[in-house]
Amino acid sequence: MIKLREEVAKELSKHIMPFWINLKDEENGGFYGNVDYDLKVDKKGVKGGIASSRLLWSFSAAYRVTKEEKNLVCAHHAYDFLVNNVYDTVQEGLFWLLDHEGNPIDTRKHIYAQAFGIYALSEYYRVSQRTEALKLAKKLYSIIETRGYDKEKNAYLEEFNRQWIKQDNEMLSENGIIADITTNTHLHVLEAYTNLYRVWPNNELKKKLMNIIDIFYNKIFDNKTKFLKVFFDNSWNELIDLKSYGHDIEASWLLDDAIKLLRLKNDKYDQMVVDIAYNIANYAIQNDGSIINEKENNIEDYSRIWWGQAEAIVGFLNAYERTEDERFSIIIHNLWAYIQQNLIDVREGGEWFWSIEDDGQPSIRAIAEPWKTPYHNARFCLEILERVK
Repeated sequence: MIKLREEVAKELSKHIMPFWINLKDEENGGFYGNVDYDLKVDKKGVKGGIASSRLLWSFSAAYRVTKEEKNLVCAHHAYDFLVNNVYDTVQEGLFWLLDHEGNPIDTRKHIYAQAFGIYALSEYYRVSQRTEALKLAKKLYSIIETRGYDKEKNAYLEEFNRQWIKQDNEMLSENGIIADITTNTHLHVLEAYTNLYRVWPNNELKKKLMNIIDIFYNKIFDNKTKFLKVFFDNSWNELIDLKSYGHDIEASWLLDDAIKLLRLKNDKYDQMVVDIAYNIANYAIQNDGSIINEKENNIEDYSRIWWGQAEAIVGFLNAYERTEDERFSIIIHNLWAYIQQNLIDVREGGEWFWSIEDDGQPSIRAIAEPWKTPYHNARFCLEILERVK
């Protein structure tokens, strides 16, 4: 594990973070929104609201762990863009998409996006101690709870227009369906509230966080199959037979993070976390060490997505810490070897490829765009640095 730690530290500081630092937009604020497969930077590419939050989180967390000043400089820069451009001062909440100059071009409000704002602002507050950042995180929390939570259904909602009128969930529905409720949104509200609780241990927030863990156990986790259900109608009925392997293993450690932070003593929650990890190890890990993407109606998607590999290492490390089962240690090292040999883009000015297809070739997709940021792979590195001593 020590060798892994050393290699990951180098990957973070010498490869991942420099790529994103070099995208800093000094003229219009934020960071350039698109780098294509050929590593051409589009300075007029759109800037995502979620991407802006993820960049703020990444630079803040990188500074907290590594103490490299250049990351803090970029965190301040990312924060300024978030509060001055991404936040809607008229209708409240974070916009979905902005143009390269920082003007909103898609003004829809999504609970998923608000959650990432909380996650990022809480992390930024940890390194800056700027009270206005924490204040805005609390405001977004209030927005989610007053506009985005359905008490009757005990569910967090999805998509709204700029004026907060509910509309079809186009942004987080996939596989040909429109979902009223998604596991993905609940997972990232959990993640956001966990980070907010670290800096604001409010009793009401604690209750909300405990409720989300309970939602996962009672509504999302299938205790028979050990998979998480993915898409639901507005009565929590599953809409499609879909297994999202990357989200499952990511959920296992994010749930455990909340459980540990709250110091919950509940055997059924602990067992859920471990069961998910063993299940994904059984079903999704391939002979080459990688984790494949998903299964829909018994048809496997064998693509190896960048974020799935990163989250899997953290999830299996968390499972190893819980169980001390050497099987998880072997999986971790094989995953890291796969990432090094296949996903890391060694071209000058590169970062990580979007995915590796089943033929072993990288997909011809953007290296940076509104969904691809350093959040997943930087976080994997930071989790290794904090957990492996």
